[in-house]
Amino acid sequence: MALQTAASAPVNTEFSIKTIIAPLMAVILGMIMVILDSTVINVAIPNLQAYFGTELKTIQWTITGYMLALSAVIPLAGWMTDKFGAKKIFVITIALFTFGSILCSLAQTSEQLIIFRVIQGLGGGMVAPIGMAMVFKLAPPDKRGSVMGMLGIPMLLAPASGPILSGWLIDIASWHWIFIINVPIGIVAVIVGIKFLPSFESKKVPSLDIFGIILAPIAFAMLAYGVSEAGTSWTSRSTLTGLIVGGVALILFIIVELKQKEPLLELRVFASSDFTRGVILSWITQVAMFGAILMIPLYLQNVRGFTPLESGFTTLAQALASMVLMPFGGKMFDKWGARPLLLAGLTLVSTALFLFSQITVDTAMSMIILPLVFMGAGMGLTMMPLNTHILNSAPRKLVNRVTPLTSATQQVVTSFAIAGLTGYLTSQIVHYMSAPETAGNMQASSTAAFADTFFITACVAVAGLVLTIFLRKPRVNPGDELADDEMPDVKTMISH
Repeated sequence: MALQTAASAPVNTEFSIKTIIAPLMAVILGMIMVILDSTVINVAIPNLQAYFGTELKTIQWTITGYMLALSAVIPLAGWMTDKFGAKKIFVITIALFTFGSILCSLAQTSEQLIIFRVIQGLGGGMVAPIGMAMVFKLAPPDKRGSVMGMLGIPMLLAPASGPILSGWLIDIASWHWIFIINVPIGIVAVIVGIKFLPSFESKKVPSLDIFGIILAPIAFAMLAYGVSEAGTSWTSRSTLTGLIVGGVALILFIIVELKQKEPLLELRVFASSDFTRGVILSWITQVAMFGAILMIPLYLQNVRGFTPLESGFTTLAQALASMVLMPFGGKMFDKWGARPLLLAGLTLVSTALFLFSQITVDTAMSMIILPLVFMGAGMGLTMMPLNTHILNSAPRKLVNRVTPLTSATQQVVTSFAIAGLTGYLTSQIVHYMSAPETAGNMQASSTAAFADTFFITACVAVAGLVLTIFLRKPRVNPGDELADDEMPDVKTMISH
């Protein structure tokens, strides 16, 4: 993302973090709000399902719709900031997200909540890439590492605090407050942004890829719908409609993007086999990790009878393990490369998911906490090295187009995982309710369905482990190395 400004901190003058603390706080507040909202909803799903009296397959669209909306606007961030200026777009997106939060808190039906979550996603998708690009330009080159590192704070704090905050708010008040709490944060972020963010210049931009903007949401939303319905039946009319319409739109989207000089998503980067292997592996890990992240709170609350707050505290073990291991994974990447870390990380994730596939109605808490720690440790070892490997694998001339592509597709794949796994879970509960050994026993049927769902995600993780064996250090031609200021920040590739 190109951002031009005379306000960028000069390299040769004395620099202090105090000189950019105000604009930095505007960015951090915005990122905390958006990332936090991606984690608080998981714990709230059982409560929302009960409040609206709807099926899990329906209410999961509060997450799926949000993620699809994120994926739709992430690729537009660079074009929008170049066209209208980074400050203006950043403030507008924060305001839109805050407005969406107000609407979510006022939702009267599950359908309204899903629509309002899409509005939230349309606002939230650009916050991280625009915010990081602005801070990158404000800090001098020799201080960018430490300044950009401060933006990692919300990425580490939100996964740990989100489920607990959500559980606490639901326990003492209601689910409405997981959205209401965004409002004062958003208002402060908008005020601080208007007052302290420098005005970055707009610049001449290429024409917007209109066909890409239209086809991508149709393709991804319909495919997610088809995958969700497939959990019940692969041959039903709704499943086939979603998959066929989504598939045709996806093919048209690919054709359009490959012909565009400035496409919405730079698909030509897949010509690199190293890059393609890395991206496919990142999709597999998204399915294994983030599908399970949703399933754990559902199991704890629906089967074990945990309160939302108890559920949030239980999943804290995963977030803490990830926080501890993530810095280690980043440092060891330079020494060992991606493959050893990914082998170790995905082994931990696979082990955790297989342990979860053995759950029963009365599984000891230690056998829930231990897999959560394994899962978090595996995520910590895997995420940074894999994303760095993907950036290193991209052709140099296309590297600045990689971050929008990977960020958007990760959101799409995660939405597919959640839609597909919740659909499968629902169908398995129905199956076990009529099975001889669990007939009529909702708790036993749900437990068996969760075990089957965890087994599916475990198999996906093992597939990723096998693919990791074929991962190799990216080949870099002489003179094709990336300078530090050319490399996009790897943290922007981490899914919200």
